[in-house]
Amino acid sequence: MFNVVLVAPEIPANTGNIGRTCVVTGSRLHLVGPLGFSLDEKSLHRAGLGYWESLDVTVHESWGAFLEAAGPETRLHLLTKKARRTYAEARYVDGDYLVFGCESAGLPEELLAARADLCERIPMLPDAASLENASTWGSSSSHDALLAQDVCGNFVNPEDYRISALNLSNAAAIVLYEALRQTGFKGM
Repeated sequence: MFNVVLVAPEIPANTGNIGRTCVVTGSRLHLVGPLGFSLDEKSLHRAGLGYWESLDVTVHESWGAFLEAAGPETRLHLLTKKARRTYAEARYVDGDYLVFGCESAGLPEELLAARADLCERIPMLPDAASLENASTWGSSSSHDALLAQDVCGNFVNPEDYRISALNLSNAAAIVLYEALRQTGFKGM
């Protein structure tokens, strides 16, 4: 069984989608706080549909609490767009932990720097030069403005309107299915 770990997830629908993917693949979901939503939010359950009650999910108060519960022999795969090695170059074994950061910022820099050997990325084409509907996102006078979301759930910088990365639920599914493929998941 694989473990999907979401560190400080912000969008309930992404978590619901990932939860549904975990149920149908027999994977366990770990949510590491702080969470950007309540676990009883309608959008979380709507995305998870009838699967949420069947989900094997554990909530951890913090990264430290997660590491303590997982144990010292835990095999982590830190998914980030800041890695040289791709997820397809990694070798997965049953029980591995696939770790994803929050939608707006990814995994903390200090974690990535401390464990660079565990970092993996999903290859992507360069960011789109623009989005057709950029004007609908409004403008911000603050340099530290919160990022807006595009129609796919990607966070975009309102000042340059470029897509920052894959939607979290898509990224989790891509990596999880590669791990399952490598370990002989039934039907693959």
